[in-house]
Amino acid sequence: MARRDGYLKLGAFYHEGGHHVAAWRHEQSDIGEGVESLVSFAKKAEAAKFDAVFLADGVSVRLKYPEAASHKAHSGVRQFEPITLLSALATVTDRIGLVATASTSFSDPYNLARQFASLDHLSHGRAGWNLVTSGDLESAYNFGHDKPIDHASRYERAEEFADVVLGLWDSWDDDAFLRDRQSGQYFDPAKLHPLAHKGRHFSVKGPLNIPRSPQGHPVVVQAGSSEPGKELAARTAELIFTAQQTLEEAVAFYADVKGRLAKYGRLPEDLKILPGVNAVIGATEAEAKEKFEELQSLIDTRVGLALVSEHLGGVDLRGYSPDDPVPVLEETNGSKSRQVLVSELARRENLTIRQLYLRIAGARGHWQLVGTPEQIADQLEERFINYGADGFNVMPPLLPGSLDDFIALVLPELRRRNLFRTEYEGRTLRENLGLRRPPNRFAQATAAE
Repeated sequence: MARRDGYLKLGAFYHEGGHHVAAWRHEQSDIGEGVESLVSFAKKAEAAKFDAVFLADGVSVRLKYPEAASHKAHSGVRQFEPITLLSALATVTDRIGLVATASTSFSDPYNLARQFASLDHLSHGRAGWNLVTSGDLESAYNFGHDKPIDHASRYERAEEFADVVLGLWDSWDDDAFLRDRQSGQYFDPAKLHPLAHKGRHFSVKGPLNIPRSPQGHPVVVQAGSSEPGKELAARTAELIFTAQQTLEEAVAFYADVKGRLAKYGRLPEDLKILPGVNAVIGATEAEAKEKFEELQSLIDTRVGLALVSEHLGGVDLRGYSPDDPVPVLEETNGSKSRQVLVSELARRENLTIRQLYLRIAGARGHWQLVGTPEQIADQLEERFINYGADGFNVMPPLLPGSLDDFIALVLPELRRRNLFRTEYEGRTLRENLGLRRPPNRFAQATAAE
């Protein structure tokens, strides 16, 4: 294959028991309720030189399908709130990045800016915020709404939310805090920048009551792939977590988003694109397939129907048989990009509902790979060298075994091909991702006057 400069980047995406929807039922899955499995996961990923640990989040229990909810681990119930958890992991790791999801739909920008700035200080520059919006009704009920927030409105709010957070992170110049005992001056008031934001959704005076963080500000991650999501990412994000099923789709997405950066004064290297990948690995292809089929055999039909419903935007499929063709449905207010991805997969391959849930149960719409270490590495390399990805967010289907397999079997093959690092390049998440440290926008403006 042709060469491409640089190493690919890798995230390690944690989910209790593993990312396969039936992983928790497997006898080798770790579904303990303590922090020990998370500490082990983070330490293994750091020893293997992954760029970051990645945690998803949600703010509701998914009870739309009550007959399925009690049978699935992917029900929105989580062991820990992620920012609290990553603060704990910061004390037992040294180099790996710590990325947590927090929704702009149900958060306050001042509090969120303060939490992630704190995490960046605690971790000495390893924090990342995964910016998402939330369109589900069950979450809306928990924050005073009686209906879901429509897609356009939640992205409008997200745009302003991101601006407020980024502004608050620049409340202080890097050298604002003199702490001069002789003069008695604690900080230089000329290097303080109150935000004084007044917008449609937020009124925030500022400044943030935390000094500027080690990275300048935490790395901004974005997970939306809809048209508004891509535009928001091109303007504000430094890393995108996305999902594409084919090489052609991945290359098109990569070119589309990277092509939007210039109008915001940004360079292609200012944004890294890391699609999700779920890899079942065996010493032989037959062994890998056997591992995968063992997980597939544990899927409860009720869970499968609920899974398809969620990925088609929350449509009610209880009147359908699992062996009916996937119906043509109206687009809902849920995740637009995931609805399109799953619907197109069903149409392209003429799948029944059962066949569709079997296709997405392992990776929930992300890229599913089953094969030997060489086969897995071949496919990762193909996407990387063809500019369909800058790296991947690895979603182990079964924990701890699948992460162990990826580290022991796939990483040596990637290193043999000079595709992945043997040592961290720096101490911060930015340094390891190859992202520049952002200047303080207010300090720049003052200097230019």
